[in-house]
Amino acid sequence: MKLSQTLPDFPWDTLAQAKARACQHPGGIADLSVGTPVDPTPAIVCEALAAAAQAPGYPTVWGTAQLRQAVIGYMTRRWNACGLDEQAVTTAVGTKEVVAWLPTLLALGDHDTVVIPRIAYPTYEVGALMAHTLIERCDDPDEVQSHPRLIWINSPANPHGAIASLDLLRRWVAFARQEGAVLAADECYAEFAYDAPAYSVLDPQVNGGSLDGLLAVHSLSKRSNMAGYRAGFIAGDPAVVSELLAVRKHLGMMVSTPVQAAMVAALDDDEHVRVQRARYAARRELLRSALEQAGFRIDHSEGSIYLWATQGTSGRESVDWLAERGILVAPGAFYGPDSGDHVRLSLTATDERIASAAERLRG
Repeated sequence: MKLSQTLPDFPWDTLAQAKARACQHPGGIADLSVGTPVDPTPAIVCEALAAAAQAPGYPTVWGTAQLRQAVIGYMTRRWNACGLDEQAVTTAVGTKEVVAWLPTLLALGDHDTVVIPRIAYPTYEVGALMAHTLIERCDDPDEVQSHPRLIWINSPANPHGAIASLDLLRRWVAFARQEGAVLAADECYAEFAYDAPAYSVLDPQVNGGSLDGLLAVHSLSKRSNMAGYRAGFIAGDPAVVSELLAVRKHLGMMVSTPVQAAMVAALDDDEHVRVQRARYAARRELLRSALEQAGFRIDHSEGSIYLWATQGTSGRESVDWLAERGILVAPGAFYGPDSGDHVRLSLTATDERIASAAERLRG
């Protein structure tokens, strides 16, 4: 059997018919189905990339000394992380790579269980399937039925934008340590928290001052409009990070030298992040209001770069209803069996396309 046959169908391939219908709208398609950034990559990032373009040698998996310090500085300055040193950080080829490969890199197998969010980005499940592990979907440690080896949490979450409370994060940390599991927090949307504060698992308010068993996974794709760079990092328990680094060296999981230089520039600058956050906040307010006027209910959506909406009917029906208005969205069924009545709308389209979508919804 081919490996691809053991995995779910790639969900976005099923939107072809709805996309074709949306493209027929006189005003053109407003594609809100994927979270692909469209705003400019900051000039300081582009300049740093160009300045490092002369890179004939291989990069290190661990990351340059400058990048490791930039990661530590960012996580300490922005997310109140404590106890990080250079042994506690390493690079990642974007967040999706880590989500997909972490169960395998931790040597999990068919007798192990991975806990993933009940409603989740599909790659959490794919990563577990690749490692042939068992999977349990759960949003609260008090409800976990298994003895997991790895637990994924995501806050602010994709697709529904829920932000985990400080209490919930503390309980996940306590549960993971009780089970001897690695708790991996996908924090790639952390900069986009609107209705509640976001926390990192590396914050001592969450972890009691210990990094034991904890990983924070970050991407610069959304924060700095660097999705095309494939730039991310892992930070946390030095023992776990060191094991990942040792394995990743063998597999050649390297971020290119110019991209590492660009990451340093991005992580050292907070102003461009504030600008991007304001862009998404404005689009969020406009689209949210229009959806509600059109009869949708917005659930969760306290953060991230999405709105999680329902008409109280099948999500696929909402996909078709919106496609008739030239708006393409992702059905909730992409994100697990418990979300079939919702759709996810991305805020990553241009201001003009978001405004056009809002006008159609009101019209």
